[in-house]
Amino acid sequence: MNVKIEESWKQHVGEEFDKLYFLDLTNFVRDEYLHHTCYPPGNQIFEAFNLCPFDKVKAVIIGQDPYHEPGQAHGLCFSVNDGVPFPPSLVNIFKEINMDLGTPMPTSGNLVRWARQGVLLLNATLTVRAHQAASHQRRGWETFTDAAIEALSRDRNNLVFILWGGYARSKARLIDHTRHLVLESVHPSPLSANRGGWFGNHHFSRANAYLVEHGQEAIVW
Repeated sequence: MNVKIEESWKQHVGEEFDKLYFLDLTNFVRDEYLHHTCYPPGNQIFEAFNLCPFDKVKAVIIGQDPYHEPGQAHGLCFSVNDGVPFPPSLVNIFKEINMDLGTPMPTSGNLVRWARQGVLLLNATLTVRAHQAASHQRRGWETFTDAAIEALSRDRNNLVFILWGGYARSKARLIDHTRHLVLESVHPSPLSANRGGWFGNHHFSRANAYLVEHGQEAIVW
């Protein structure tokens, strides 16, 4: 299949595109976009990969599925387009960055600035039907994104994998902990964060310390 995805990613996960599950997934997604409003826009489904080539990845943040309301999703987990109000989880992410690193709250929730520094903002499911959270889960996306995580774990060294919440933490089994730093905590959503374990996790400073220790530039969070 001719999937439009950044070339270095195609070299590492391209074999997935020829598997039966991916053909079934492609047919499902095409039908959904044809008959329903879905997010993100079709040309941004693989945006996380396209903005962050395989060999440029320094850190991976794993989300579950895209935002499902108008104007929010643009292919990067936790990120929203410029001018869109910050979702509650993103507010808590920015609050933790402020407490951890002392940086001011940003004016935009668009995290393209992170992706261009080597942060792969990967949702496990890459599409969703409007107003219906989790509507495209268990259709094959998770098999594909698991393959991407495994490829990074296998073919790269000294990456930071950031896993927030039970779903993301379930992906820890895909990662070689002897070759990479794995940071885990509760989810930044208010329901989880307010119970404790989110604020003060210092994931952003810890990620940067690890990257610098291994000869890479720190991320400007």
